[in-house]
Amino acid sequence: MSDTAAVPQGLPMARDAGPFDPPRAITRLRETRPVSPLLFPDGHEGWLVTGYEEVRQLLADTRFSSRQDLGIIHLPYETPGMPTQTEPSPPEPGLFLSMDPPDHTRLRRKLTGAFTVKRMKQLEEHIDEITERQLDELAKLTPPVDLVKEFALPVPSLVICELLGVPYADRDSFQRHTTKFLEREVTLEDKMAAYEAMTSYLAGLVTGKRAEPGDDLLSDLARDDDLSVEELVGMAFLLLFAGHETTANMLALGTFALLEHPEQLAALRADAELLPGAVEELLRYLSIADIFFRYATEDIELGGVTIGAGSTVVVSVLAANRDPRRFEDPDTLDVRRNARGQQAFGHGVHQCLGQQLARIEMRAGFSGLLNRFPALRLAIPASEVKLKTDMTIYGVHELPVTWTDVAR
Repeated sequence: MSDTAAVPQGLPMARDAGPFDPPRAITRLRETRPVSPLLFPDGHEGWLVTGYEEVRQLLADTRFSSRQDLGIIHLPYETPGMPTQTEPSPPEPGLFLSMDPPDHTRLRRKLTGAFTVKRMKQLEEHIDEITERQLDELAKLTPPVDLVKEFALPVPSLVICELLGVPYADRDSFQRHTTKFLEREVTLEDKMAAYEAMTSYLAGLVTGKRAEPGDDLLSDLARDDDLSVEELVGMAFLLLFAGHETTANMLALGTFALLEHPEQLAALRADAELLPGAVEELLRYLSIADIFFRYATEDIELGGVTIGAGSTVVVSVLAANRDPRRFEDPDTLDVRRNARGQQAFGHGVHQCLGQQLARIEMRAGFSGLLNRFPALRLAIPASEVKLKTDMTIYGVHELPVTWTDVAR
């Protein structure tokens, strides 16, 4: 393994290897230096971790902190209007993704009962019904249609709104603010305005549920006197935000990937039993939440190098899930692959709480879409699909599709 690889100046982000593959510079680093120094735009000398075993070890080690009030987490890309951070930020109440145990444990424990495998299994039939209704609506439209707008976004939005007790009629507003919040190059002022608009909306919602609880997850949380309104709002924001944005991107980008790999699509259509494994493979292959951040609380050895206390560490889950030391021929999409161990949902104490829900939604979404629309195909050349290279969660902005016969 070489230590002579050039130190990246900022995080390589250009999707120059294709719409589904990591940036070439990140792949080269993983092969030569899976724990690499990284020079941040503000001058911070931090680290980029790209190897599978190194990423897994890091995410399981709580000395790599998620707390923004403990140390400064530097951003590896330019953010307009973002002042240089000179001291740690106070944590937002309820946002347990930015916490370590025991605070993280206390809040996450409040939700584990709602996301058990058993509870998700009970929801499965209802999720199938929601998916079928949306497929009915899709079938009424005259193609070409945008699959993001008409299917990939509505299905998880309907599910999470119902689960949390958020009026579905309000979805356009929170989706607009979510999009703004996720944009990489939006000004800090606009990003905070979007965040504040969402949290103000959620504050009104959880206050109402505390006064008159219903039969939904936010009402269950609102009944808990140990949680402040501010904590309820932070938790509601995380659940709503993570509960629709990630799955929507997986449904759209996953469909794009399958349409671009017709032999894999044909295998999936021919054998429904491949579907659960295919979902794991798509998660591995695409890894849409591809970048995580951590802060080293002390000097820590990782992958044969010492990461100094105070360093910001950037974790590339997409690079790790394409590591040939873990997965054979990793840059090939193979729906028959055993992709167990893929880290698209993270690893360690912060591993995604809603992963079983996401899997059920993806199984229902891909199965329904492929069965109902056997002639589904892109309505534009693949090179014209608008990629979310400007967002912190990857995907496509739009996916124009059609399912009619080609005009003769």
